[in-house]
Order: sequence, then C-alpha cells, then structure tokens
Amino acid sequence: MRSFLFLLALVCTSQLFAQTFKPRFFPAGDSRLQYTGRFDFSNPQTPRAWQPGVYLEASFEGPECAIVVNDEVPWAQSRNYLQVVVDDTLMWRVQTRGKRDTIRVAKGLSKGWHKLVVAKNTEAGIGYLEFAGLITRNLRQPPQKPARRIEFFGNSITCGTGSDLSAIGCGKGQWHDQHNAYLSYGPTTARTLNAQWQLSAVSGIGLIRSCCNLSITMPQVWNKVNMRGDSIVWDFSRYTPDVVTFCLGQNDGIQDSATFCGAYVQFLKTMRTQYPAAAFVLLTSPMADDQLRAAQHNYLDGVVRYMQAAGDKKVSRYFFSKRYHNGCDSHPDLAEHKQIAAELTAYLKQLMQW
Repeated sequence: MRSFLFLLALVCTSQLFAQTFKPRFFPAGDSRLQYTGRFDFSNPQTPRAWQPGVYLEASFEGPECAIVVNDEVPWAQSRNYLQVVVDDTLMWRVQTRGKRDTIRVAKGLSKGWHKLVVAKNTEAGIGYLEFAGLITRNLRQPPQKPARRIEFFGNSITCGTGSDLSAIGCGKGQWHDQHNAYLSYGPTTARTLNAQWQLSAVSGIGLIRSCCNLSITMPQVWNKVNMRGDSIVWDFSRYTPDVVTFCLGQNDGIQDSATFCGAYVQFLKTMRTQYPAAAFVLLTSPMADDQLRAAQHNYLDGVVRYMQAAGDKKVSRYFFSKRYHNGCDSHPDLAEHKQIAAELTAYLKQLMQW
C-alpha cells in the first residue's frame, strides 16, 4: 500500500511539474521584452522595424524557447535574416521561412534562466520584420540595459552589407544573403564599449548624392523609422545617444568641396536640434580608394574646423588607417568589420573616457 501511495504521489508530482513548466506564449507587448532601435509601436503587440540591427532582449527560463515573427516578404521572395544569441555564447544566423514563422532559438538548455538577443540582420530594403511573441516556460525582466548609447549613421557598410560569406558566397543567391548587421562594425564597437546601439543606415545612401537609383539622401530620412521608405517620423525621446558617428560619402564620391562641406555642416546643425549634448564623430569611408579617401580627409577636416570655430566643440573626425574591401562588391567582410570596430573602439574610448 505504501509503495502504491508513493508511486501515486510521484505521478501526481510529475504531472504538476509538467503543467507548471509547460511552455506558454508571451505576446510581443509583454513588458519583460525589451526593444532597442527604430521600432514602430503603433500596434504594441507586433512591434515593427525596418532598420538593420534593431534587437529584442529577453530573459527566459530553459530548456527551450522559440520566437514568433512576421516578415513582410516584399515581392514574395525577399526574406529577412536574424542573428540569434543565447547567453552571449551560442550564436547563429537564421532566415525566416515565410510571412509568419516560429523559429526555435533554444533547445536542451538547463532549467535555469537564460539571456536571449535577437537582431535583424538585413536592412530596410528587405522589408519590415515584426516580433509577435515568444514561446517558453517563463519570462523575467532582463538585465538592465547599458547606460551608454551610440548611434551609427551610414550606408551599406554600416548596414553590414556583403560581409557574411559563411553560408553563401559573393555572386550567389540574392544580394541580401551576405548581410550581417549584428556583426558589423557598429554593434561590435558598442558591445565592446558596453553600450546600446542603433543603426540608422541605408545601402546606397549619400549626403548629397545617392547611388543605385536611390531617390533619397540622408538629410531627408535621418528622422524616420523606415528610412529606406522615407516614412513614419521617429520619436527621438526613445533613444538619446551619447555618441553619434557618421560614415557617409562613399556613394557621393568626389564632389565640389564647398557644396559637400556646406551640406554636411547644415546636416549636423539640423541634428543638433535633437542631439544637443552628443559627441559627433565624422568617419572616412572604410572602403574608399586612395583618391576618395584623400578627398574625404579634406572634407572632414574642413567641416570639423568650421563647426568648432562656430562653437560646437563636440564635433571631431576619425580617419580609418586603410582600405577594407574583401567582402562582396568591395565591402568589408566580417573579419574586416572587427578591425574597423577595433579602430573605432580605441578612438571612442579616448574621446569619451570610457
């Protein structure tokens, strides 16, 4: 009889354990999910983002977790890539399978608490991505976000275009198959400096002239949620950076110096209306050839001198030490993004005393 009661208790306990820890769906609007980047929260249950590098953070209870996402899938073929990072050590890149997808991001982990980061690896031209929710046993508030904040303005280099050759080589697949915003120089710099990041970048964009039949320039779209589509005004109160870097000029090419520098000065003055205290750092293009790099040295020196003479002492410039162009279409590859990040990290450490 005692053995029977023991077995009965064991079965009941096991059933209770299974019920207690049965995976549940947590909608994207759950306050324990944290979002960083230019998200459109018009529908809080499906935060929507176009920009590369936007990311979700969560603290979930193991052993399993899945994310539910909605992908725009423009032209019925372009599907976004995501970077999944668990406990800062397990990392992989995954592509959505359709307009609605449930992606397992963790399996076989311990029953304790685990950290999850999911970042959009592809840029606005590949369409929006909506986070719909998580499926896991439980959530709790994730660790507090870093106090430091950096924003990176730029073009395809800043997007991480053409950088990741780990699965599909250059000239194969679709043009976004080599995108990896998470491992591009901006987020890599930010993580090294224990900072949040935001990538405000569009492939092909320029300051006064964009390439590739792009009808927009950065001064037109810098304040939008969907920069590529020039739509939805961004609420700047959601993210106030300590540092803003500008990696522009590759697509402009060599221009009349007075015209280019005048446009740059006006752009920086406009940005000061939203970022009155941030350090502005003007960067040369890491993929510029010798001729363009020499021109950019002159442009940036002139802009910085003018801004500082006008009283804005928080504007500086950094010249990258060499050309980085081993990725697709002469973009930096992932190894070079690490080198670019190392250069920029050292400069920002000194500039900000971080």
